[in-house]
Amino acid sequence: MKNQDRLEAWIANRNGAEPDSNCLWWGGAWWSRRKFAEKVEAAARSLEAGGFGPGARVACFLPDCPTVLVLSVAAWKLGGAVVPLNMKAGTPSIVKILRHVEPAGVFLSGGMEPLVEVLAADGIPAATVALEGDLPALALRSVTSESTEMAVIFATSGTTGDPKAVPLTHANLLDNARRVHENIEGFETGRVLMNVLPNFHALGYTVCGLLPLLFGLPQVILPSFIPIKNLFEALRATRTEVLIAVPTMLPFILGAVGKGEECPDSLKYILTGGGRLDPTLDTRVRDHLGVVVFEGYGLTETSPVISANRSFATKKIGTVGPVLPGYEFEVRSPEGKVLGCNEDGLLWVRGPSVFSGYFRSPEMTAERIDSGWFNTGDIVRVDSDGFIEILDRASDLIIVGGFNVYPQEIETILNQVPGVAMSAVIGIPNAVSGEVPKAFVILREGAEVSAQSLIAYSKEHLAHYKVPRKVEFVSELPLSSVGKVLRRELRKLEKNSGKAS
Repeated sequence: MKNQDRLEAWIANRNGAEPDSNCLWWGGAWWSRRKFAEKVEAAARSLEAGGFGPGARVACFLPDCPTVLVLSVAAWKLGGAVVPLNMKAGTPSIVKILRHVEPAGVFLSGGMEPLVEVLAADGIPAATVALEGDLPALALRSVTSESTEMAVIFATSGTTGDPKAVPLTHANLLDNARRVHENIEGFETGRVLMNVLPNFHALGYTVCGLLPLLFGLPQVILPSFIPIKNLFEALRATRTEVLIAVPTMLPFILGAVGKGEECPDSLKYILTGGGRLDPTLDTRVRDHLGVVVFEGYGLTETSPVISANRSFATKKIGTVGPVLPGYEFEVRSPEGKVLGCNEDGLLWVRGPSVFSGYFRSPEMTAERIDSGWFNTGDIVRVDSDGFIEILDRASDLIIVGGFNVYPQEIETILNQVPGVAMSAVIGIPNAVSGEVPKAFVILREGAEVSAQSLIAYSKEHLAHYKVPRKVEFVSELPLSSVGKVLRRELRKLEKNSGKAS
């Protein structure tokens, strides 16, 4: 890979050309690009002293903070990759995914000291780290080397509960950030952008964190969206112009404004992804905030943005816009036939930001990639202008507040409870998070298990957004001829039940 095609080289060039320009806002003050570069150099020296080298990986469990970006660029300078992970995933899931991605070491937020001991017992060096970009000394372990073109690995538990890790290269991420910067209104150099989405979320990491470093958008970093009072204070203090959000954030913003919070007139654009945007919400944001909302679409495997409404003049409410320039798409039937305009089918995509395969999972890769084409698993309809409407998910994926939740992972946990014979999980509508998980459970004969105990057990083993909000005990589940649970039938039953009530 040419040096100019690497992320750290692009960032270094931007830092060198504009050393005194605002790079990031943290804790009430702006960092210059010179300060950011100095932090990166110090972090790289610390990593190298600890034994980090080309092809290695370093993982982190951190809220949004400068350390995530400093650590990333430092790892790239040394030819390695970074793995941002969910702090609240639960210890069993954390250990499982770390065993899969095999990091040389792990940096954790303060308050996670007990996990340091757990990881040490598993042979994984770990240490807590400050949020301002200064790395502690940590003796790292030797790991199997991977390609130095790999930049980031995003990890989830996968649809079966087995680890699913998505490696993205420098070329993947650079191309996607460039396409967004060049083609979507609001991403011009110099505009102030709010970085508040979780960094283990591809949209949060790439569009909120990486794109501003590459293309000169000062970014405002907040550790989290809640408390929302902090968001509004930061918006006003920094004169933020662009907010990246998941749709479930918008009712909270509108509610806060309704209770007296002042939204600054500097805020011009909100780009949403990670779930369907209700058209009525689009209208409310425009009417009450005077802000343009652009709905986009993407997946972790596509680095992540594939399509978006690109300007106020061309947007079509209810769609996720056309694919970005440089990418191709096809709508196919389940049998693989390419369909035409306004025909419903599976969306397949191909392009320079589409990943090449799952980390150390050739079987999983073969299921989703065909000659460079990636099966998104989403059912869409594309109009004559190329605007994409997302109709449904071909899989049983549940989207909770913009985060992916896989039913089988929850079912695996529930089925561990003594007295549970079988379970099935679906997503049900929720006014706040879009969807929440609901579990249907068959108990073993004579067993006495309460819904509260199942929810409590889930809280011990799953991230909070994966915990079932409702549990219904049933005597049987709808099954296919080969014994597979038909979740679509459960969704129909749930919908009909709601109508009946």
